[in-house]
Amino acid sequence: MWGRMLLAVAAGFALYAVSPPHDVWWLAPVAFAGFALVVLGRRARAGFGYGLLFGFAFMLPLLGWLQDFLSAQFGPWPWLGVAAVEALFFGLAGAGMARVSRLAAAPVWMAAVFVVAESLRSSVPFGGFPWGRLAFTQATGALLPLASLGGAVFVTFAVALIGAAVAQFVARLRERSGLVAPVATALVPVLAGLAALPTIGTEPDAGTARVAVIQGNAPDIGLDLLYEDDVLHDNHMRAADRFADDVRAGRVPRPDLVVLPEQVGSWGPAKYDPELSRIAAEIGVPMLVGGLGVDEDGQLRNKIVQWDPVTGPGGEYHKQHLVPFAETIPMRPVARLVSPFVDRFERDMVPGRRPGVLDAGPARVGLGMCYDVAYDDVFTGATREGATLLAVPTNNAWYGHSEMSYQQLAMSRLRAVEHGRAVVVAATSGVSAIVRPDGTVAQQTGQFVAQNVVGEVPLRSSGTPATWLGNAPLWVLVALGVGALAFTLRRRSRDV
Repeated sequence: MWGRMLLAVAAGFALYAVSPPHDVWWLAPVAFAGFALVVLGRRARAGFGYGLLFGFAFMLPLLGWLQDFLSAQFGPWPWLGVAAVEALFFGLAGAGMARVSRLAAAPVWMAAVFVVAESLRSSVPFGGFPWGRLAFTQATGALLPLASLGGAVFVTFAVALIGAAVAQFVARLRERSGLVAPVATALVPVLAGLAALPTIGTEPDAGTARVAVIQGNAPDIGLDLLYEDDVLHDNHMRAADRFADDVRAGRVPRPDLVVLPEQVGSWGPAKYDPELSRIAAEIGVPMLVGGLGVDEDGQLRNKIVQWDPVTGPGGEYHKQHLVPFAETIPMRPVARLVSPFVDRFERDMVPGRRPGVLDAGPARVGLGMCYDVAYDDVFTGATREGATLLAVPTNNAWYGHSEMSYQQLAMSRLRAVEHGRAVVVAATSGVSAIVRPDGTVAQQTGQFVAQNVVGEVPLRSSGTPATWLGNAPLWVLVALGVGALAFTLRRRSRDV
């Protein structure tokens, strides 16, 4: 038992160690294999316990940026609490995987059960927390092309399938029989990914656009930044002014559009911001700017506003997935003990309900803000609405020089391949980036520097199977996982 417990912990920590920014995609299935080996052939109750250990060992270091952000005021409790809730879902995965591990073709059912648990973790409670999905370990490598076929959920399934097959192979080594099936099972996702690689389109079938990203930087002061909205605004206006000077002087070619990060502006219903209007007019191209805004009906929203060089503020995108205990705050009296946002925002923000697609220059830009990028529906909806380019304005300045921004960048890289679109990441303090449709990073900034990025990106209108299938791969895999669990229950009842 102690050996299995140690292996569960080691596997969980190993999965963290191969997560972004570490570029060792091929070790993620190996780490998962350690978890699968622990629960293989065990009872559900034991599987739950091992899964809990695996989840803690994975999520605690992965969310270390949360501890860095909140510990000065709240101690380790928010970090431990979030990790504990997330570990429960890994416990459920372990219990389910243990039950189906005795079935024929066990790796398939174990991987499908893990997908079920991961989809639950991404949905509940309070809208879920999709951070740390297996798919997000695969921003490079042979499995990334699978995102264009079935989205992030398909990549998660592939990692889990390989890991479970490796575990089955190791378990059968003692008997020296039945080794061909797990080897073949482990090879199928890798070969499928390699076969899909040539199908990833990068050609500019809807033209090209020169995009500028303004990273104005922010002071690295953690929680104190919550009340420094003016600093974020002023830093980015200065950076935009410098960029306008460079364009006028010919040092930088004039872009077709400019993207600024999340929470640069702060507006009432009229969206009055003379500095933005002046800078947009000087550069002479549309700007997409993130900020907090109050609508005419008094609702507070986190939004992206299209700023025209002539007419000023225009179309908007409203963030669809709000961060629980930050942008929307359940159980406020309790939340005040663990969240600084309770006092920062006296009322909850209101989420958007529609995909965000705004016209900016030659591009139809599909938008998702910060936390949005972890969810599958945001860019699926935007691409279906005709987006030829994707953008992720974000503000990660609270989290210091942590891995958080790199973890989020990996999500953007997967979304690029998933939908066959270039992705522009605009961060207040880094990491900003321009990502090609094949997931490679064309340009990238550092952290906590004022640094503008300009690059030519392909605009694309052709779709991928993942875009048009939407949630269908998820529902198929959930049906497989739930069906396998139901079969084990039915067989157990027959044996009684």
